[in-house]
Amino acid sequence: METIEVISLMLGAAWASGINLYAAVLVLGWMGGAGHVDLPPDLQVLSNPTVMLVAGGMYVVEFFTDKIPGVDTGWDALHTFIRIPAGAMMAAGAAQGLDVGQAGELIALLLGGGVATASHATKAGTRVLINTSPEPFSNWGASVAEDLSVFAGLWVALNNPWLFVVLFIVFLLLAIWLLPKIWRAIRRLAHAVRRWFGGNDVSQVPNQRNDGLEARRQEVLKELYHDDTNGAAGGPAK
Repeated sequence: METIEVISLMLGAAWASGINLYAAVLVLGWMGGAGHVDLPPDLQVLSNPTVMLVAGGMYVVEFFTDKIPGVDTGWDALHTFIRIPAGAMMAAGAAQGLDVGQAGELIALLLGGGVATASHATKAGTRVLINTSPEPFSNWGASVAEDLSVFAGLWVALNNPWLFVVLFIVFLLLAIWLLPKIWRAIRRLAHAVRRWFGGNDVSQVPNQRNDGLEARRQEVLKELYHDDTNGAAGGPAK
């Protein structure tokens, strides 16, 4: 493989792993096993039928879990400890195509971890934005778009490396632009959780208890959907 092809594979594998690790394994494993691409030695294990079977089963689980509001955020939080290390290892495996030795593979490991962290944080943060927004944007639509971006992105990375590098730079710029919005959404979510669990005890009288729960629910919804762009640093604007 040429240098640009290896770099594209390294970045593509780490980037895709941060969004949907199981889809990334399936795409690379299938393309390597079908002979569409020569994977470096450490990535050839992805073409193992058992590995692909397990990845396929987990992809099915994620396919449905990732489309349930709230549950998708919990799933992303859990996969922080899975996607990022896997992306780092896949990038290090891809670096073998350059024959750069252990130092080069270590650099690729660190770079891959950073790329996987960026794509995972962007994906998870965007889901928080969607889940805390009153706009009728479907989690199904977001999840399907993410899956398609992984399939298409890896195909481009393996077949048109220069184009993928350009698109990757665009992704980084988009992630930087989204960062403040994601941070505000996380703040709104944290305020809403504190408002729900930190509210006054609800009366034990049935009618009063129902009224109290409804009032607290309305406060939480207001906290989630309130745009605190111009609010104070310590909390949402009044």
